[in-house]
Amino acid sequence: MGGEDARLRAVVSLAQAMAAAHTPRESWRAAALGAQEALGGSFAALSVWERELGRLRVLVNEGERAHGEEEFPEDETYPVHQFPEITEFLHERWGSPLLFKSPGEGRGEPNAWVETAVAPPEGDAGYCHERVAALRRRGRGCCVVAPIVLHGRAWGELYVARPVGAAVFDAADADFATVLASVVAAGIAQTERLEEVRRLAFTDPLTGLANRRAVDMHLDEAVERHRVGGSVVSLVVCDLNGLKRVNDTLGHAVGDRLLERFGSVLSLCGAKLPGALAARLGGDEFCLLAVGPSADEVVAVGEELCLRAGELELGEGVACGVASTGDPIGEVRSARRLFRLADAAQYRAKAARSAKPVVAGRDGAVLALAENPPTPPHDRRRFRGRS
Repeated sequence: MGGEDARLRAVVSLAQAMAAAHTPRESWRAAALGAQEALGGSFAALSVWERELGRLRVLVNEGERAHGEEEFPEDETYPVHQFPEITEFLHERWGSPLLFKSPGEGRGEPNAWVETAVAPPEGDAGYCHERVAALRRRGRGCCVVAPIVLHGRAWGELYVARPVGAAVFDAADADFATVLASVVAAGIAQTERLEEVRRLAFTDPLTGLANRRAVDMHLDEAVERHRVGGSVVSLVVCDLNGLKRVNDTLGHAVGDRLLERFGSVLSLCGAKLPGALAARLGGDEFCLLAVGPSADEVVAVGEELCLRAGELELGEGVACGVASTGDPIGEVRSARRLFRLADAAQYRAKAARSAKPVVAGRDGAVLALAENPPTPPHDRRRFRGRS
């Protein structure tokens, strides 16, 4: 009874750890560590099967790692054909996993299996040269491998090993590993749902760029980094010219296509600024947020952006404003101030029909315009601000 209680506690602990994870990496790590502890292993790994590439890719290694094994490897992969036990069910569809069923009842999912460094003769059932060779090479005596089934398809595997000299996993361990794999599958499904929610919350659905909410969050963080450590923070705000004309004369579907094309141009130019965030603020307004690059680098990207936007079919170019803490714009203690300066520069670029960016701190009128923005009711431009 004590052993059953301990295993039940291990299942609960694993589920809670994965539920508390905020990112995929945290979720993978919780899965591996929880399974290692639950099965009394010295090492555990979580891997995903990439069907389209025909390979098993390791996501995380935890515990006593062998030489060359990294916690979150970038390129640790194994061709699926090296693991015949995988190909048997990789493309099968499986029923929903049932965590607690009586012994002998079908689980509607593939069962875990045990392998040892002392392999049966080649040709016998269960022989797997690659896995056995890997156990020996890494100083491990045995392992239990549990397939992970997600949405009715084989998603990957949970792998737990013990060192040479330790007790070999038995059939009861394999059954328990199958249960743990079901818990891991539920945790992964939850993580995927949370990632999708985050993606929808911070992504513009038309262009795939970041949205205004994402810009607000990142800009607040960027300005704080500037205040604490002096990082250069730059904001490029641009307004796509001619969108209303395209919508009115050719239809909104064509206008949406113009927005998508400009979004691609913005992303392409923004890639020249390491770590820059490309975003659509709404309507025909877009922006780039950069932390680190100099003001001159950002202005150069803004110039290329204007040039490429002018070459878009059906478009009429872009009005572009730049505000950077690397220029003489005064103290920037809030995201609101930097946004107002970039907005004022963009407003001036639009009014002057400028083919190049207008830069706050390099155009004497921008600072005054930011402090006293136009307010006529008929003027659609209202400088945005956040307290």
